[in-house]
Amino acid sequence: MPSFWDKVQVGNRDMELFVSTPTGPEPFPAVVVCQPGGGVDQFIQTICDRLALAGYAAVAPNLFHRISGEMLEDGSRPIQHLGDNEIRADIDATVDFLLKHSAINDDRIGITGFCMGGRVAWLGAATNANFKAVAPYYGGDIMVPWGGAGQTPFELTGRITCPVLFHFGELDLNPSRMDRQKLGDELLRFEIPHQFFTYPGADHAFMDFTAGRFIQQAADESWPRTLEFFTKYLKEAPASS
Repeated sequence: MPSFWDKVQVGNRDMELFVSTPTGPEPFPAVVVCQPGGGVDQFIQTICDRLALAGYAAVAPNLFHRISGEMLEDGSRPIQHLGDNEIRADIDATVDFLLKHSAINDDRIGITGFCMGGRVAWLGAATNANFKAVAPYYGGDIMVPWGGAGQTPFELTGRITCPVLFHFGELDLNPSRMDRQKLGDELLRFEIPHQFFTYPGADHAFMDFTAGRFIQQAADESWPRTLEFFTKYLKEAPASS
């Protein structure tokens, strides 16, 4: 199962991609993996490798590629410099990378993400119709625009054209229980198929085994659900005509 770094052009800039590829007959279904605030770190690279073991080509774009050291000299964090318009361009470029690759089944692309990456996954599903399934983990700030964007990811919900699987931590405040209700109501309003799971005793970042809020039971319960979800919609579902 090879894993490697690649690059794509976004505008006039290079964006790094971490890529994990499965073995077996091509073409493969694919999953875009969206990073948390720590970047395309050990946790995200491991998630990509797990997806590859399950038969998916997994690609994680470095959404911090525009951020320089000078921008952080004031003590700000990279996540504070992100804007939704730029994120959308990064996700579109990642999807284009997959669509152009002969080893990828271009009708079998999903997206997942963790923390800010869960928010990015929701935004990506709402703005790129190539996704056939979206599985956010504890995505916060979905009701908040980033970088002067005209609409929030929440306001774009009606443009999601694929099923949604969302994982929440019971103790999480962003997204909160109220956020879960609002998100569910909006998906219902647009008749978008969805499943929500809340994990008892789990806070934000419960999936990240490199962080202090990791909860083994929540991780062990949620990951098979994610794989079953992707199997249903990226492997077993009839191809679009």
